[in-house]
Amino acid sequence: MCGRISLYSDPDYLARIFDAQLGPDVDADARPSWNVPPTESILAVADVADTPSGGDGPQGLHRELGWYKWGLVPSGAKDPTVGSRMFNARAETVASKPSFRSAFTARRVAVVADGFYEWRPGPGPKRPYYFTRADGRPLALAGLWEPWWGGPDAGHAGDEPRPALRTCTVITTGAGPDMGDIHHRMPVVLEDETLDEWLDPANGDKPELESLLVPSAAGTLVHRPVGAAVGNVRNDGPELIEPTGD
Repeated sequence: MCGRISLYSDPDYLARIFDAQLGPDVDADARPSWNVPPTESILAVADVADTPSGGDGPQGLHRELGWYKWGLVPSGAKDPTVGSRMFNARAETVASKPSFRSAFTARRVAVVADGFYEWRPGPGPKRPYYFTRADGRPLALAGLWEPWWGGPDAGHAGDEPRPALRTCTVITTGAGPDMGDIHHRMPVVLEDETLDEWLDPANGDKPELESLLVPSAAGTLVHRPVGAAVGNVRNDGPELIEPTGD
């Protein structure tokens, strides 16, 4: 699973790394966090349509970095709290499971993170480890998103339509060699050569898309043990990713 990330890099830097524009909801001075749990807002990159400028030519696409609530809420859900249980989707079933298959077809994103945490089971208390890319770049994790319009905020506020709540999930697959014996699953890490394929909303080739949802190659990730303080979501700060003795 993937249930905790760090997201402290400047949004302008992240947009440059992923060749994306900042979405209108992204403040370039957004508060960094070293301990982001599900149900909080996280950044993701999506291919979105260009704003029409007149004329009859085909509408283009651009990459956009925007905020999404972590925990996918299906569009037909009555209560958005269902998202607290849908922060991950399994690669083995994501294309067919009713909760995710529509988003898999048309609403794919790359969730951006500086790193993620996993806990190695006992004996004794579980031990947290912090994972990053070996090359120091931010991570692009395969994800899906859904807009949710329901609940008490549905409809209009005066004369203005209320925006949808944008929600997302991170796709996980079986653990690759870089996970060692720490956890049996890992998030799907997208590389530059697979990012375009994954984000392209016109790509409807299910087998091709599923073929991208594999463990990362050996040497992609590095990890280190960190302190137990990261287990409490109220704790935050760069000290959480400092290595501790194993």
